[in-house]
Amino acid sequence: MKIITWNCNGALRNKFESLLDYNADIYIVQECENPAETKHAEYKNWAINHLWIGDTKNKGIGIFANTNVKLEKLDWSDIYKNHKVKHFLPCSVNEDFNLLAVWTHNNKSPTFGYIGQLWKYLQLNKSQLHKSLIIGDLNSNKIWDKWDRWWNHSDVVKELSEIGIKSLYHKYFKEEQGVETRPTFYLQRKLEKPYHIDYVFASVDFQNGLQKMEVGDVNQWLKISDHLPIVCEFDMKKK
Repeated sequence: MKIITWNCNGALRNKFESLLDYNADIYIVQECENPAETKHAEYKNWAINHLWIGDTKNKGIGIFANTNVKLEKLDWSDIYKNHKVKHFLPCSVNEDFNLLAVWTHNNKSPTFGYIGQLWKYLQLNKSQLHKSLIIGDLNSNKIWDKWDRWWNHSDVVKELSEIGIKSLYHKYFKEEQGVETRPTFYLQRKLEKPYHIDYVFASVDFQNGLQKMEVGDVNQWLKISDHLPIVCEFDMKKK
């Protein structure tokens, strides 16, 4: 099974064809428009098997799959102490494992923006993450940890590790958090402003089944987005 995550930086209807050569089974795409409300026939047809959430029809997060993949949206809580966190889209895949698509936001929170949103979501739903993938744009990195916070990037990584969920990038490339050599995002599409803020976290099943992982080529993808895709291939017999 091949799975891709990519923040398309909007207007996926004009960009989805760039993904076709990968022939992936599942695509998790951030900042994409709602296929159910588009007038773009080709995009609607490509997205025939999808789940999507967002604040407006023009920008949200979607899970797009081949027609032979069964997606079922899961009803997990996103309300933490009367505050709705976003964006988190959980689903069951083929009634075999859970996939949590993520695009964290500042969400107008004075304290719990971005990785703080994921920290809150974990407090609500950690017990659901048995055989799972957590994939998407976290807008976070260890380099932005603050000494007086208990919900830093490093805290979330530690909390996930305690339930057996680890970052596949860091396992595959044998790199430590905060010193990644392969950026996934270029601020304002400038090569001098690289960051690693997109991730694939996985339970032991997927850690064992990971066959290949790559980050898209900057020369190809920076022309159409400020993010590069992350591509994972799994041997589902080994997971």
